[in-house]
Amino acid sequence: MQQHDRTEFASGHQFLEGLRWHDGRLWASDFFSREVLTFAADGSATTVAVVDGAPSGLGFLPDGTPLVVSQAGATVERIESDGTLSTFAEFGTIAGGPGNDMLVTHEGHIYVGNFGFAIGAEDPKPTSLGHIDPQGTLTAVEGDVLFPNGMAITPDGKLLLAETFRHRITSFDVGADGTLSNQQVWAQLGESYNPDGIALDSDGGIWFGNALVEGDDSGFYRVVEGGEITDKVPVPDAQAIACAFGGDDLATLYLACNATTLADFVQGKSSATIATASVGRAGAPGSAGG
Repeated sequence: MQQHDRTEFASGHQFLEGLRWHDGRLWASDFFSREVLTFAADGSATTVAVVDGAPSGLGFLPDGTPLVVSQAGATVERIESDGTLSTFAEFGTIAGGPGNDMLVTHEGHIYVGNFGFAIGAEDPKPTSLGHIDPQGTLTAVEGDVLFPNGMAITPDGKLLLAETFRHRITSFDVGADGTLSNQQVWAQLGESYNPDGIALDSDGGIWFGNALVEGDDSGFYRVVEGGEITDKVPVPDAQAIACAFGGDDLATLYLACNATTLADFVQGKSSATIATASVGRAGAPGSAGG
């Protein structure tokens, strides 16, 4: 397994998730400060919006309008140019817990996950992934998923989904109308791997944050279809949560690293940094959606 070093890029945050590179800037959600943030080249942050229900997944409509998941409300919110929010769609009818990560395609199809249970208070249980079409109509994707998390679109038209508590990356075929079908296991991982946020590289590998672990097992890993682990960025001092390729030619891997434990997370305690790594591969254009 090839290992890569990381360099600190930004610090002073709480619990960062949902990293996205869009229009020359890195975006992130801070669960506990309730802010949607963008980052300049020097790592300084600007607050774009405040989400009272706590922000999670991020995406962008075809016209560039930012969208954010409100966890508590299980809604997808539009972020207007002045930072105010307006509800674009609701998905609480299919959510078994707080809203989670999201992917928005260039055509305006939205795929959104939810915890499925009250983390720290209930045992994990399956839920449904949501598909919201460009008109705002919600459909539950056929087939259950267990803690659906990060997503990516492959060049050959598959949606890849991290199922954190099933220790795997799952694939769906994406239809011309945006519907998902043919759920299959793309990569089954060992029990010590809990994939959270993911990023697809131009060689077809998935980079994932290995959540809920500490020490030597903590880090960002690269897996290829079938389950072989090829690379790692160690993060022994924090939990590895979300990642995104960005920068010139998508050649930089940005890494959200949150120093917390499950018990502290439930109480809203965490300290977050963003790091960067050069991993010898670039991101796959368009894989993170619109």
